[in-house]
Amino acid sequence: MQHEHKPVIGITCGDLNGIGLELIIKIVGDIRILEICTPVIFASNKAFNFYRKSLPELNFNFISIKETTRINHKQINLFNCWEDEVAITPGQLTDVAGKYAVLSLTVAAQALKDGKIDGLVTAPIHKKNTQSNEFNFTGHTPYLKNLFGVQDVLMFMVADNMRVGLVTEHVAVKDIAQHVTRQNIFSKLEIMNNSLKRDFGITKPKIAVLGLNPHAGDEGLIGKEEEEIIRPAIKDAKQQKDIFCFGPYSADAFFARGQHEKFDGVLAMYHDQGLIPFKSLAFGEGVNYTAGISGVRTSPDHGVAFDIAGKNKADESSFREAIYKAIDIINARKEFEEQRRNPLRKMSERIVNNAVDQKSTDVPE
Repeated sequence: MQHEHKPVIGITCGDLNGIGLELIIKIVGDIRILEICTPVIFASNKAFNFYRKSLPELNFNFISIKETTRINHKQINLFNCWEDEVAITPGQLTDVAGKYAVLSLTVAAQALKDGKIDGLVTAPIHKKNTQSNEFNFTGHTPYLKNLFGVQDVLMFMVADNMRVGLVTEHVAVKDIAQHVTRQNIFSKLEIMNNSLKRDFGITKPKIAVLGLNPHAGDEGLIGKEEEEIIRPAIKDAKQQKDIFCFGPYSADAFFARGQHEKFDGVLAMYHDQGLIPFKSLAFGEGVNYTAGISGVRTSPDHGVAFDIAGKNKADESSFREAIYKAIDIINARKEFEEQRRNPLRKMSERIVNNAVDQKSTDVPE
């Protein structure tokens, strides 16, 4: 459901005792947000007002709704997910705060899947108090993969100067190698390539693939994964899907030499290999984007921050950037679909592809 005027952006509240609601109030407290989107916050009036009282300098109105059909495009909307009296104790890890964080997420994500909202921005949840028989997921990404019924998704960290995707996400270091398979790498490359085209408007994306071992295995001296798994997966992606991908590169030298700036996307093998350089080198605020599902979902790249919760110390810039990025992707998808319907697109694509192929000598070895 793409609205004629502005995209409708759903926002989850995250852990009730974390910084989520404080950040949301700081963002919607600047009513210029209404010029670019219609925000719908999935929480409860009571939880929202609890944090609003601690930020009295922000004076704004919101409308409380219980159905997405009642969304008002001229106001901040609060979708009331529950009426219960919930104990809010900022900075504390409690089961009740996790339970309602999951409720906010499940209601909002269903609205995204059903096309009732155009994009979803999720506030941080805590892995410890959200796990249950009903919600058996290590985080937002695997939950959304399950909800949207897709074979695979990509955790894609995006910033102004770099985009880094992960083959493995929240996996213990001792278990990483068993998840680095030819099929997994191929699948992530396909999702990244499609996302760079559809969500970021890049006609012929150039993707770098990192090695798993130090020095990318030193031709088999330090581990066999590069020669036996990663290199063949890159070859598969090139031959079977015409993906413009290169590697495997030694992760330390790759980022140290600024080679990430020569590529549209970088595929890292595991969490810290991708996220440490990303959080160190990204220009502007980094955003976590879930590539591979039909809906648009982003989140800030920070956690619940219990240490500063309820103290009016949280910086909303990463959260605001996540909202901007969701809007950008929604618009890019719209443009992509319009181009696909345009018969002149094929001709322009051929011209771009020829130019890119000639420039392929720029790719670092």
